[in-house]
Amino acid sequence: MIWINGEPRDTTNVTDRSFQYGDGVFTTVLVKDQKLIHWDAHQQRLIAGLSRLHITPPDWHLVSAWISSALKCAPSDSLSGIKVHISRGSGGRGYSPLGCQNTLVTVSGFAYPKHYLEWFEQGVELGVCHQTLGINPLLAGIKHNNRLEQVLLKSEMDQAGFADGIVCDLDGYVTETTMANLIWRKGESLFSPKIDRAGVEGTARNYMLARAADLGLSVELSRYKMQSLLEADEVYITNAVLGIAPVRKIEQHAFSFSNLAEQLRKSYMSC
Repeated sequence: MIWINGEPRDTTNVTDRSFQYGDGVFTTVLVKDQKLIHWDAHQQRLIAGLSRLHITPPDWHLVSAWISSALKCAPSDSLSGIKVHISRGSGGRGYSPLGCQNTLVTVSGFAYPKHYLEWFEQGVELGVCHQTLGINPLLAGIKHNNRLEQVLLKSEMDQAGFADGIVCDLDGYVTETTMANLIWRKGESLFSPKIDRAGVEGTARNYMLARAADLGLSVELSRYKMQSLLEADEVYITNAVLGIAPVRKIEQHAFSFSNLAEQLRKSYMSC
């Protein structure tokens, strides 16, 4: 079931600016036992994204009610997901957003990707994308609706036979994977790329990094070349629905992993 501004329907106007230009933001939220996990963090990122794009925010009380309706129709499994997609709506002349005030909110549920459990238990094998992310501070960090870079990158990994792959920016700095953020451990420190020129600032990433001090680990955010990543003791990928999964191999470079991912995942899932 799909809910559009609170109405159960599966069609929208082709003049909608998200369809026309990718003009909006979205987020995917983990659902555990019919409850949203870390919804506050998702809502804050949506608010930040809407502010960056100068889109009139929706009535969040109504959005919460629409999400509650979607949850009642969501898969009954203990784990599932909810996607909240917000568009500027229809209107404007060409690219101009003038006159667009009718924000459109789409809420839909989806089944939990079963292979995520395998990744957590066995680790995931990553490729390295030859294509790169453009550098764009205007949009870096937010999860906007234009994901063409990710479509091309994921297609490259599909053709190479990898489930996911490391993505660098135009200057060769490691940024993320095609669908997740990267965190790695070396010694007593966790490292993760800055998300100020490209990429999505993930809610799960932020949670894991915030938990580092509780585990006796420091955090360093900077720009890193691939060699820094390959010299790590452990590597992880994170996204809101997956939580966290250890990386078993990056192309021919193998990694071992400890119970750190399990500790972080357990904490993440309990909120």
